[in-house]
Amino acid sequence: MPHLNKRHIFPIRSLVPNSITVLAICAGMSAMRFAILGRWEGAVLAVLVAGVLDGLDGRIARLLKGTSKFGAELDSLSDIVSFGVAPAVIMYSWVLKDVKGIGWLLALIFTTAMALRLARFNTMSADETINAEERQDYFSGIPAPASAALALWPMILYFLTDMEFFRNPVFCIVYMGVIAGLTVSNVPTFSFKKMSIKREYVLFYLLGIAIFATMLVTNIWATMSVVGLVYIITIPMAGVYHRRKFGKPSRPSDKDKQDKK
Repeated sequence: MPHLNKRHIFPIRSLVPNSITVLAICAGMSAMRFAILGRWEGAVLAVLVAGVLDGLDGRIARLLKGTSKFGAELDSLSDIVSFGVAPAVIMYSWVLKDVKGIGWLLALIFTTAMALRLARFNTMSADETINAEERQDYFSGIPAPASAALALWPMILYFLTDMEFFRNPVFCIVYMGVIAGLTVSNVPTFSFKKMSIKREYVLFYLLGIAIFATMLVTNIWATMSVVGLVYIITIPMAGVYHRRKFGKPSRPSDKDKQDKK
């Protein structure tokens, strides 16, 4: 057999998480297609599916020891498509187009804020001067999947209640501007990376997962509305806990400031 150069061999364990990331890109692109066709519930569901896949790829990569620089770059590209471009296109197609230039401006602002947030995250992840515990426990700003879900929250509430208020262009413009600002801000939010439970509560945890899955199947929009509300409540809570623990607000490192100049 001819000798194979190791540089031309790609381990299967690295393909699995990258395949999941590609599926997340497909979900984000499908969300935009559903929006173009006016299938709004399908568009929102596709973004939520992309969020689930985004949460899986990194964990599976670490579990299989298949992390790679290629995978990290692919993940960032997937995030900008699924959580930056897709929600902006969906919201613009749904209601922001009614205010023409201003609506498109908000869509551009949201996508740009997501790109800046992802670039800062990649920079800070490689910066060893940042407190490791702080980096593990908190994000700086709302993470990409949560930001995308919150951007679509008015649609979710509309599906649940049929209230025209949630389709009001002025409300959606102001709301999306706030989410874009929080996405690119230095406001600390919980990362939940170190979340754990005591052994005696494992059965209750599994029971809770079963209840949550049942609620998703029986009434997904009510369930996601509650999840969105709970997450919004955790944002000020994270700020309080962060200040108590570290005594300062989360902010970019000096290296980030130099990169922006």
